Amino acid sequence: MKKILIVEPELEMQEVLYSVLSKTYDAVCASSGREALERYTRERPDMILCELNMPEISGLELQRRLTEQYRELVPFMFMADDEQEDNESVGLQSGALDYIGKPFKVEVLMRRVDNTMLHIDNLRQIQGLKAVAETDPMTGLLNKTFAQKTLVDLCPKAKGVLMMLDLDSFKLVNDLYGHDMGDRVLIRFAEILRGVIRSSDVCGRMGGDEFIAFCRDVNSEQLVQQKVAAINAVFLASAKQLMGEDMNLPLGVSVGAIFVPDEGTKFDELYKKADKALYTAKQSGNHECGFSREHKREDTATVSEPQPDALGNARRILGERNRPSGAYEVGFESFRTVYRFINRMLENYHNDAEICVFNFPAGTSAEITDSFGVMLRKTLRRSDVYTKSGDNQFMVLLPQPLPEHGDVAINRVLDHWRADGAQTSPTFEHQPILVTE
Repeated sequence: MKKILIVEPELEMQEVLYSVLSKTYDAVCASSGREALERYTRERPDMILCELNMPEISGLELQRRLTEQYRELVPFMFMADDEQEDNESVGLQSGALDYIGKPFKVEVLMRRVDNTMLHIDNLRQIQGLKAVAETDPMTGLLNKTFAQKTLVDLCPKAKGVLMMLDLDSFKLVNDLYGHDMGDRVLIRFAEILRGVIRSSDVCGRMGGDEFIAFCRDVNSEQLVQQKVAAINAVFLASAKQLMGEDMNLPLGVSVGAIFVPDEGTKFDELYKKADKALYTAKQSGNHECGFSREHKREDTATVSEPQPDALGNARRILGERNRPSGAYEVGFESFRTVYRFINRMLENYHNDAEICVFNFPAGTSAEITDSFGVMLRKTLRRSDVYTKSGDNQFMVLLPQPLPEHGDVAINRVLDHWRADGAQTSPTFEHQPILVTE
């Protein structure tokens, strides 16, 4: 039985409507717009029969709020006293499917409601077929084809920010927890993404763990960074809800962003620039947001200027400033890059290296693990590299110019840690890096 929500402040009229409609439909009632918002969430009716002119929250405002919240067709049929001539035109111009003036005959009301319900069925069938063609079946976001088509049309005429989003370390979810869990993580991330953008924005899945979004009228790097930080915070909390509080994967999202029309209006060009900014962001390994700033400059120079020392500039850009003592701390993605590089070095030059993993018990406070990170930096060599790879885990790379350096280095770390009076010590494993490529 189809469900109809009756929103009518006058209790006498509400009772009349209920007695008539409940014979054919599953009817529920609300006496105000605020009550209707709560009822809709609980009941999810097929249609709303609503008084147009209500105090506090009008019928039009109720329609706007529900459409904004649920981002879907919310079928309305308005009713109002015929004393105001423009009631019908106002109601229908809002997107309502029908309007009926008061007072009305019962048979006329039933016929109008029945016809509206039939119209809703037809619309949903059409929308269902359209949704299959336009949406990603797993996440419910726009699929790659339709997202690109939408953005090709949108970018030349809209202002805002185009963002490429890529999940960090998502492959580890599939590897360690299985593909079913990976699917659940993707679905949850899509829900988070929908929660931080507006209904007027565009959001799609490009494939795998890569997403795209266009937020209208956003031109502030600070605002974008705040959005990215919020997404990362909620995403990590959600991942722990799905996989358990002891989940220590460095999950997050990196973003490449580009402002439109500052950096252009053609989607293909904007996409490439945003993708390049995303690559730069992922190299940091800290779930960062990178921005493309490749503004076009007019070539007004008439005299060639001397070329800078390219090699010297490169070394200054790549080198460390104020070279701190102790081990080299990097983000997880950078750590993985270093690991792969060392693996190649071993293959070609047959040097030695070890990898070590320190694990603290689940629930260890951030204060303790942060202190251990400081201990690693102080006690390991400048040539050693480490990262905090989870809330309770550290990974260390130990290039080994001397035999048994791994044991010596690990013992030195733990001796210093215990000497400082630590109440909680990590377990550890270490072994030589084996050439895999």
